[in-house]
Parts: sequence; structure tokens; C-alpha cells
Amino acid sequence: MFRLWAKEFKNNHILKDTVIEDGSDDTRTHKVFHALEQVCYQFDLGQPIWLDATIQEFKRHDKARFTKDNFIEAIDFDYLEIHVIEED
Repeated sequence: MFRLWAKEFKNNHILKDTVIEDGSDDTRTHKVFHALEQVCYQFDLGQPIWLDATIQEFKRHDKARFTKDNFIEAIDFDYLEIHVIEED
């Protein structure tokens, strides 16, 4: 089972969080993108842009932060953090 935990932060406090589970036979990359799409739908957000720094952080720590620089529209929180908490 693949599980991704997403948290929306403002002033170092969690505003929203959710865990997305994916039991499909898809690739890890597809599971991450699909889970992020579900998170954005649940939190009513536009899809963030994966900047080079975001990609490198995710590769190193299985965790990434999407700040206002990653979003096209204005956001009312400090950052969205995703973290892979379980993998097959």
C-alpha cells in the first residue's frame, strides 16, 4: 500500500491534513502525482508546479513543500507539505 500524507500549514500550525492511499500497480511517480491531484481536489487548490528545488527535496527526503512560488494563484497559507509515509 502506498500512502501519502498532505498538510497545509500557516504560522507553523496545521490547517488541514489528509492521507491518500493507493493500492494500484502504478509506478511510484504516478502514485505521487495522482495522490497530489486528490489532495488538491480535497483542499480546493490548483495543482502546484514542481520546481527543481522541490524535486530535489522530494528525491532526498520523500517529502516536499510547495510554497507560494509553486502555485499560480494566490494561496492563503504558508505552504503545502506532502510526505510519503508508506510504500509497497
